[in-house]
Amino acid sequence: MNLEQRIEQVKRDVFARLGVAGYGPEAAPAASPADAAEGREIAPADVFRMIDHTLLKPASSRAEIIRLCEEAKRYGFATVCVNPYWVRPAAEQVAGSGVGVTTVIGFPLGATTTFAKVAEARDAIANGATEIDMVMNVGALKSGDLEAVRRDIAAVADACRGQAPVKVILETGLLTEEEKIAACVISRLAGAAFVKTSTGFGPGGATEEDIALMRKTAGPAMGVKASGGVRDLETARRMIAAGANRIGTSSGAAMAAGATGGDGY
Repeated sequence: MNLEQRIEQVKRDVFARLGVAGYGPEAAPAASPADAAEGREIAPADVFRMIDHTLLKPASSRAEIIRLCEEAKRYGFATVCVNPYWVRPAAEQVAGSGVGVTTVIGFPLGATTTFAKVAEARDAIANGATEIDMVMNVGALKSGDLEAVRRDIAAVADACRGQAPVKVILETGLLTEEEKIAACVISRLAGAAFVKTSTGFGPGGATEEDIALMRKTAGPAMGVKASGGVRDLETARRMIAAGANRIGTSSGAAMAAGATGGDGY
């Protein structure tokens, strides 16, 4: 059985277990810089526009958060990604710049209750978050409780609807191939906008194979975020070529400075 057949088999199983006929009407595929490149090397500026410039270390200071925001504005990154406590100062720092604010929910284990995740997401949006990266309930998936996983994601997606797209962190280093496929299918059914590889706090990180698998499973209309171990421009380009249209990295400034000589673009 080839990969496409395995994906279809797991999809059918998930649909059957959740009592759904399928995804419903297909959304139009989203254009991406990778599409525009048509096989050519992706320009650094196009890579930068897909970066969530990330600082999630527990000891991060206000000065470090401000520097993160300044770097994101300088290089034209998509968002800064910070812990919930830092959402309001980050939002104030990037206001009017076109840089968004991503925060993490149920982080890093995904094992908080759905009620807590929803409350956390609503509070983050009230403080200025424009994108939400929530950690999937990995234990529920491992237990075979697909409905619990769907309810958890759907509740956060519903709370954020019209205000912030939701990216579901799968923590791929903990999952089998079948579980990765099932997690992508459930995330899409639950209304998430993206699936994302890793928290950066679990085992492993983004791989080209996982990105390709997630893209094939999620389809062209859903986002795929590569996060964990993407530390240089060439790795980011490989992830994009494999199917990612967002990159989570704490190395964005170093990447951009190396590509531009430190002077922006």
